Amino acid sequence: MKNIKFLVLGILFGIILTKAEVISWYRIFEMFKFQSFHMYGVIGVAVVLGIIIAQLFKKGILKDMNGNKIVISPKKPGFKRTFFGGVFFGLGWALVGACPGPMFAILGQGVWAIVVVILGALLGAFTYGLFKNKLPH
Repeated sequence: MKNIKFLVLGILFGIILTKAEVISWYRIFEMFKFQSFHMYGVIGVAVVLGIIIAQLFKKGILKDMNGNKIVISPKKPGFKRTFFGGVFFGLGWALVGACPGPMFAILGQGVWAIVVVILGALLGAFTYGLFKNKLPH
């Protein structure tokens, strides 16, 4: 019962993503073909909001659900891992036509083909968990 607020927030977030057409394959396709500013505007707003929220975490204004301060560890330098991580993420996004964030909202719309993508994402996360200690971080 304690986490019901997170379920409600997740459902609300899915509705907002759907109404904003952020989960639309056509909007994503337009973005990758540089034909529309819509998705770039949404991503830009998300980046600015992420920066603001990260600063609130650093200052201790925002805390986790138990009231503990969230510590953001300093980032490790490394062009190679950022580059290859971005390439893999971007290729997956372009090939699937969906960002990982709204996969369940797409499923909620009745697009059953996204189940293959969700299973692939879970398999990828599981595989990473198996090999993360052997990968250069």
